[in-house]
Amino acid sequence: MSENELEKLRRKKLLELQREVAEEQQKAQVQQQLETQKQALLRNILTPEARQRLTNLKMVKPEFTSQLELQLIQLAQQGKLPIPLTDKQLKQILIQIQARKREPKIRRI
Repeated sequence: MSENELEKLRRKKLLELQREVAEEQQKAQVQQQLETQKQALLRNILTPEARQRLTNLKMVKPEFTSQLELQLIQLAQQGKLPIPLTDKQLKQILIQIQARKREPKIRRI
């Protein structure tokens, strides 16, 4: 390969890498905006105590909490939740969700 061909390949690879970095930055920015909007909605829906409980739960079960937050937002937008949702009401929702899950039972024969 000649120097010219090598230089063209380097420039092409550099442009591809720059484009990938720009796309990743854009995705991260969009993700951050969505998270900010979600937190703003939750601030309107939940009392400070309920938000604190959700924050504590997020440390233990982040995936579950993310799904719960989205469900709470959807229910509030549909008018199916009292606004603001108190800590006591959030506890009741969590208890209902916990009751739906079946505990595995081990039977010894």
